[in-house]
Amino acid sequence: MDFTLPTLIDFQEIGSSALGYITVAEYQGNIPFEIKRVYWTYYTPNNLIRGNHAHKKLRQMIFAVSGNIEFYLENQEGAKFQFKLDSPRLGLYIPSGYWRTIKLSHNAVLLCLASEVYTEHDYIRDYIDFLNYKD
Repeated sequence: MDFTLPTLIDFQEIGSSALGYITVAEYQGNIPFEIKRVYWTYYTPNNLIRGNHAHKKLRQMIFAVSGNIEFYLENQEGAKFQFKLDSPRLGLYIPSGYWRTIKLSHNAVLLCLASEVYTEHDYIRDYIDFLNYKD
């Protein structure tokens, strides 16, 4: 699988409607990085737009554990991508270097597997700075 672009991945489900389901994410399996941080967001107001930043180094795999999440991504060359997470078995891989805006339904739970621990230095929070950023 090509992990140079944002990619929607079907993680498949194991189980049945009678027993319930499990979906598995594994480093060196279907996650292309060592997981160093896990976080989740929830109870986001319906009309709030989150994100509005990019990362210099951080890579992420995002899941909508419940509800719906819409991602709008853009790279420095202006290529735009739109994804909707509406199933817990779908994961969105986001490489470093993508500006993102995120809209969550109020009942959405966003689960993030991150390649790095939190550091404010990794964030680009100004869109013009993002467009002009050089490694």
